[in-house]
Amino acid sequence: MKNFLSQAELKTFLDEKVAQYNHLDFIQTDPIQIPKQFTRKEDIEISAFLISTLAWGNRTAIIKSGQRLLEIMNFKPYEYVSNYEEQKHHFVHRTFNSDDLNAFFVSLQRIYQQGGLEAAFKPHLEISGAQGRIVSFRDTFTQEPFPDRTQKHIANPLKGSSAKRINMFLRWMVRKDEFGVDFGIWNSIPMSELHLPLDVHTGNVARKLGILTRTQNDWKSVAEIQEQLVQFDPNDPCKYDFALFGLGAFEGFK
Repeated sequence: MKNFLSQAELKTFLDEKVAQYNHLDFIQTDPIQIPKQFTRKEDIEISAFLISTLAWGNRTAIIKSGQRLLEIMNFKPYEYVSNYEEQKHHFVHRTFNSDDLNAFFVSLQRIYQQGGLEAAFKPHLEISGAQGRIVSFRDTFTQEPFPDRTQKHIANPLKGSSAKRINMFLRWMVRKDEFGVDFGIWNSIPMSELHLPLDVHTGNVARKLGILTRTQNDWKSVAEIQEQLVQFDPNDPCKYDFALFGLGAFEGFK
């Protein structure tokens, strides 16, 4: 397809796929259904951040682990984090274990004492855009005594990570449209800064369509795709996540 579609035709094709997948039915199979159970800003943020951290592998297993997290937090994430005392939890999701969860709760408690999750994604003094915000957040979240083994669960784009899960979390928090899939409860970050949550599906589809030439799914690939997507929609480039993911995950487009 990449050999035959003009830029205008490619944009039209992707816009049609965004319309197809950017609706509430999408939530039925997506981890975003975990934070969708809440209405309070802080409850949404905390549950969304935790489930996005676990979002790799089988989606059914991810959602099951998300429900287990809500049970641990008594379905009151902000209250639980605010009153948290270090303890051992019975929790494992792939390589994320009870020690990691304890460290996350400790850091979340500190972050909310210092102004909250949204404030933690502040602009970086030297690195622009989403990459800088992620680096700022990582620096804040992993302050000592954050354990070394748990740092792997917080992406570092400066070391090449595509930061797929954090970019997905940011899409959930920042992106606003009339269809209501994403929350759009953060106003301090413009939608134009949002980057694609690059994974196997979106990467393979992007290569097939000719909007990604790199073979690795790393931050350089995220930046390459961003250059193309902002040409299609400079105000809301991340909406094309629905198109690329839908094409790969649901239509087997390769």
